[in-house]
This record gives sequence, structure tokens and C-alpha cells, in this order.
Amino acid sequence: MKELELKYGCNPNQKPSRIYMKDGELPIQVLNGKPGYINFLDALNGWQLVRELKKATGLPAATSFKHVSPAGAAVGLPLSETEAKIYWVDDLGELSSLASAYARARGADRMSSYGDFIALSDVCDVSTAAVIKREFSDGIIAPGYEPEALEMLKGKKKGSYAIIQIDPAYEPEPVETKEVFGISFEQGRNELVIDDDFFANIVTENKDLPKQAKIDMAISMITLKYTQSNSVCFVKNGQAIGVGAGQQSRIHCVRLAGQKADNWLLRQSPQVLNLPFRDDIKRADRDNAIDLYIGDEYMDILSDGEWERVFTEKPAVFTKEEKQAWLSQAEGITLGSDAFFPFSDNIERAAKSGVKYVAQPGGSIRDQDVIDACNKHGMVMSFTGLRLFHH
Repeated sequence: MKELELKYGCNPNQKPSRIYMKDGELPIQVLNGKPGYINFLDALNGWQLVRELKKATGLPAATSFKHVSPAGAAVGLPLSETEAKIYWVDDLGELSSLASAYARARGADRMSSYGDFIALSDVCDVSTAAVIKREFSDGIIAPGYEPEALEMLKGKKKGSYAIIQIDPAYEPEPVETKEVFGISFEQGRNELVIDDDFFANIVTENKDLPKQAKIDMAISMITLKYTQSNSVCFVKNGQAIGVGAGQQSRIHCVRLAGQKADNWLLRQSPQVLNLPFRDDIKRADRDNAIDLYIGDEYMDILSDGEWERVFTEKPAVFTKEEKQAWLSQAEGITLGSDAFFPFSDNIERAAKSGVKYVAQPGGSIRDQDVIDACNKHGMVMSFTGLRLFHH
């Protein structure tokens, strides 16, 4: 198949729409549903991300994409008891490595992942399908599907769930093109390989970069490679826990990603784990309630007439002091940036969220200010020398 006609482009008024190959056959098969233009953008960017994560770490990988940026990305490390609970998979028993990767990718920012497009590095197994089946999602791309897993996924969205299979051996041409306003752009593909050597140039006084931190740096960089710029990514133990994408100011990227990382940590607090949810509350409503409860607008869920819809009893306010005390325990978090930090305020904000390891290209006229800020907080910072913009 050389081309596939789509219902419409980014918006319903943008017709005609198709994906096609100028030479050769499309490397994908649609096994179910009718993926749209944005679905394919998410699918193909997500596939590149997970196959690079798998190559860099040797572990199964998954990502949760929304509007051409990852809401979460992770490799298949085992879940802790707390992680299984906050990702709503504690009732599923032991998960496969691939299922753990998707639970972690989806769980990093559940609000943003609602209605995501999923990419998996490996053949989708039954364990992973069981996690996906219960989440609201638009579709999935993977190199294959176990028969039972495929049947489980086909039942989603009343049979219209988009399921794409991609040829894992497919490699694109080294030069890529796109059109904007009738004008063609051409560039070499970003084939940059991110491995241990990528982080060898440590510029801070603290040069102690453990193996797990190197893995987390690689995950942050690979995630950023497929995130709309400007972008930064917070990572902890093999999963992105906060992605700040598409911001014009880098400090706004850090604040956005840092707040998401803080929310991930707050969801593990006793105050959140012990919230008295009603049994009939849907998963998305629980996520929304938690987001309000841990945020500044907590009275939107705790006011009389509102809390009764979600809880069996009115929870106590999660005070600012209690949240700060819980977040003060954060440590060992990695921060990656797709371009240099122009000011040290980015490091100061990162420190508030427990960042210990930083990877960025370097090259700012204020590099020394940024290094000094890292030294003040005992951070380890690597200058990669390579920018990772994605547009």
C-alpha cells in the first residue's frame, strides 16, 4: 500500500488528507479503526521515541503522546507498591515489563494522557492490553500484537479503536521534507545517537554520575528529541515525571515540567493515597479530583455540594505547609533540556523539585552562572554540546 486516505487533516475543514510514500510501500498496517492525521503524527513520533529508548536501555519502552508531544515516557522497570496504586494498576497483579512501561508512561501525567496515542517498543502482550483496555485512549502503534491482546484492544471505543502495526525493520531516508505555505523545507534527519558518551563532559564540581542517573539522562534527551520545543523533561528511575513542551521561555518550560513532577510526587503522599473516593467514581473523575485537591484551586473539589459527588466523607485540606514538607523529600531527579539554560533561575527552580542531575547542551554566555548555581546545590551537570529542537 503506497497511500492511505484520511477523513481530514488537523481539522475537519482541511480536506483532502492522506499519508503516502513517494517511493515504496507504507511501513504500517491499520489493523482496526480509522486513525486520523494527528493520530499518525503522534504514532510515528511516538514509535521513534520508544525504539530509541529500547536501543539505549535494552528495556521495553512505552510512551503516551498527545498533540505531537509525549505526556509521559518510560522503560519497563518494576512498579513499587505506591506507584502501582497511583497508576491505578494495583488490582492487576504482576505486570509484564512492557505493561509496567506503559503504566508508568501513562501515570506520569494522567491529566495530559487522557485520550492519548500509545507507542510500544515491543509486541503488545495481554498484560499490556489489560492496562490499556481500561484507559481512555485514541489508539496504539506497536511492531505486533499477541492475538488475545489484539482482540482485547479491538473492543475499545465500541470497536473503533485505532490499532496500527509498524514494520520494525523500516528505516526512513536520511533527508526529510515538509511543506509550509506551499514552500518545501528539507533537512537531514536527526539521527543523533544518545549513549553514555553523550554525557561525558561534566562541568560541575560534583562529578559523581551513577549508572541510573545516566539512564535517566538518556531518557530525558530521547524524550526531548520528540517533544515540541522549547522543552525540558524531569526523569526519575526510568520514567519521565514532568514534561514542559512548546513554551517560548525556557523558565516557563522548567516551571511547567517542575509542577508536573511535583504533582507526581504529591500523588504519593498519604493525604492523596488515603482519599476516601466513592466506589462509583470513574478513573478520569478521580484523576481530576486529585489534580484539584493537590493544586491551588482545592476548594473547587472540597466545597459543600462538590465533595459529596466524589468522596464518601470530606477530606481535610492538604495545606501548603504539608505539601512543602512532602516535596522537601524529593531527591535524585534528573532534568534534561533541549537547548542551553540562558539564566541560573532555571536551576534554582529545578532545585525546588529535587533535581540532582542536569543534562543540557551548554553554550550560553551565562554558562558560568548556571554552573555556579549547580555547584551551590551540589548538582551534577553535563554539557552535551548538541541541541535537540523539534518542530
